[in-house]
Amino acid sequence: MTDLKVNFSRLVKDLEELGQIGQDQRGGISRPSFSLPDLEARTWLRRKIEEAGLMYKQDGAGNIFGRLPGEQPQVVMAGSHLDTVINGGRYDGSVGVLAALEGLRRIKEENIRLKKTLEVVSFTDEEGNLVGDFLGSRAFTGQILIDQLKNSRTQFGHPLEEILQKAGLSIDSVLGAAGERPEVAAFLEIHIEQGPMLEEEGVPLGLVSSIAGKRYYQATFVGRAGHAGTTPLELRQDAFIALADFSLRATQLVARKYYGNTITIGRVLLKPGSFSIIPGEADFTLDLRSQDSSSLQAMEEEVLGLAAEVASTRGLVFYRKLVDRTEPVIIKAEMLDLLKGLCQKLGYEYRLLPSGAGHDAQILAAICPVAMIFIPSVDGISHTPEEAINLEDLEKAANLLLQALISLASE
Repeated sequence: MTDLKVNFSRLVKDLEELGQIGQDQRGGISRPSFSLPDLEARTWLRRKIEEAGLMYKQDGAGNIFGRLPGEQPQVVMAGSHLDTVINGGRYDGSVGVLAALEGLRRIKEENIRLKKTLEVVSFTDEEGNLVGDFLGSRAFTGQILIDQLKNSRTQFGHPLEEILQKAGLSIDSVLGAAGERPEVAAFLEIHIEQGPMLEEEGVPLGLVSSIAGKRYYQATFVGRAGHAGTTPLELRQDAFIALADFSLRATQLVARKYYGNTITIGRVLLKPGSFSIIPGEADFTLDLRSQDSSSLQAMEEEVLGLAAEVASTRGLVFYRKLVDRTEPVIIKAEMLDLLKGLCQKLGYEYRLLPSGAGHDAQILAAICPVAMIFIPSVDGISHTPEEAINLEDLEKAANLLLQALISLASE
């Protein structure tokens, strides 16, 4: 069946329609989960699923499914997410959901009978606008705890429980989503690369070999505020200087001892934040990533130890709270071999590469074999209004996904 192709003009039309939902004044897309634009996108997706003759379902976490029944209830699933970061792009997540939808449409249109059931899925809040990344896929796989949900406030200041209620959901329904899950045989996800490697090498497809694990902390150096003009430098307990010292030394440590891993301090807030007052507190985010579990653990311990050392040396106190953690995932050889073989049959050039960003596939790996197909991001840009792709690359990825779905569901 390698001659079967997606209806690419229809897929592009879907992308264009979805890209109109959630446009913001800065030229990007803002569709945080359960916002009005996200609810509009959900309604749009439901209509597309039902027009395709697929069985629509939404679970207790707000995950949306479109099912094409097979001879057996075991499910081969493909998809991604429709939610975006604030002022994000139109392709991150969306290409994965819509390419999967198009694949199921073509299989149904051709009346191809398969052993396993197929499902397209759009997972809730992959971007973590509510209470941490992967709310939907974590709930679906039973990897979410009540403590993560109870009394939680979103980054917008509203209690999670309140936002869920407005969407017709609840904390109990989120926790119960795993109980609704069918037996999943495999999960496939198309995604933009969000980096420059594929474009630099002129390769249209990336087959992901591993997905980095992450440790994400909210952290604080607490010193003592003081007058900027009257407190001598040698007597200061300056929280900003402690953070500056730590950030430089920690980056040097990771670059030297943990080459290939990453450390990022993405947000900093100084308090009291006045022109003429020494910062008494420096709140910041700390993001550590690695493709290897043991390296991630060792790096985490050493970096946190360095922060405590800097604080002690400078007469400050260091506090940290773990906000999110994911483990590295190695893609199983049989899934990679399937995609490699199909690329060769289709005549598509590809390269293997790791993913430094997290994805729903990483969470699904806890319950089934997974695989990811990357398409190049123009200039390596993602999560901004300038996010762009070459449509020829998406067409190849969508056709590869279609063939992989047929192969996996035929077994």
